[in-house]
Amino acid sequence: MNQVHGDEVVEISQLIPDPTCDALITKVPGIALAVMVADCIPLLLSSAKVVGAVHVGRRGLVNSIAAKTIGAMRDLGAREIHAQLGPSICGRCYEVSEALADEVCSLHSAAQSLTSQLTPSLDLPKALIAVLETEGVTYEASLICTLEDQEYFSFRRHNITGRTAGVIWL
Repeated sequence: MNQVHGDEVVEISQLIPDPTCDALITKVPGIALAVMVADCIPLLLSSAKVVGAVHVGRRGLVNSIAAKTIGAMRDLGAREIHAQLGPSICGRCYEVSEALADEVCSLHSAAQSLTSQLTPSLDLPKALIAVLETEGVTYEASLICTLEDQEYFSFRRHNITGRTAGVIWL
C-alpha cells in the first residue's frame, strides 16, 4: 500500500497496485497483504474469515487506524481477532516534544513514556495494546526496538528511507 499516516482502510478482493491507505483487509484466501515500516508498528490482524495489515505510527494511533480496521474486519464477519505487533521503536527511544507527547497522551494515556534521559517520549506499542484490549482483540507483541537492534531498519538511526515488511494472508 502507499502508506500516508492516515486512517483509510481498503478492502482488497483482487490484486490492485499500491492503494493509498494505511490498512488493508481481505476475506479472499491466497491474497497476501503487506505493511511496510521503518519505526512504526507493523500490525497484522487475523481471524477465521478476514485478515488485515495495518501501518500504526503516531498519527495512525491518533487517527484510530487500528480500531477502524478491526471494525471493518468485523463488518466482513470477523469475530475472534488476534493481533501480532512486529518490531517498532520503543517508548525509551521515541523522543518527542512535550507538546506532541501531551497531544498524543490526551487521547492515549498509555502512550506516556520517558527516555533514559527523562525527556518526553511515546510508547506506541503500549498504547496500541491498550486499544486492542479495549476492542477485545488478543495479541502478541514483539519486544524488539528497531532503533536499538541493528538487525532492523530504523528511520531515526539511518535517516534514510528503508523498510521492514509484515505480511499476512488467509
